[in-house]
Amino acid sequence: QVQLVESGGGLVQPGGSLRLSCAASGIIFSDYSMGWYRQAPGKQRELVALITSGGNTNYEEAVKGRFTISRDNAKRTVYLQMSNLKPEDTAVYFCYANEEIGVEVEWGQGTQVTVSS
Repeated sequence: QVQLVESGGGLVQPGGSLRLSCAASGIIFSDYSMGWYRQAPGKQRELVALITSGGNTNYEEAVKGRFTISRDNAKRTVYLQMSNLKPEDTAVYFCYANEEIGVEVEWGQGTQVTVSS
């Protein structure tokens, strides 16, 4: 019933850009913080960016100044604009939704981002 559907992943050259989208259904979107995690082969899954229902944002230090998270409540969608991509950004990126007045977390299926020449 709850669905987070990601799109926008793919193969890009170093220095290039991609925009990931995550469309949510089955939740009260305005009650949730939304974010993106990523997991590279052999590494821990890590939080990349978070945006609260009020629009406050938080970023992993490695992506500050290069990635921007945003949300469109009317479209029930969260975005991750990724610029100046580096090979170390290669990972599966997962959308997540976190209820701010609860403890539930919902996950998307993941989308592959590969940065390579």
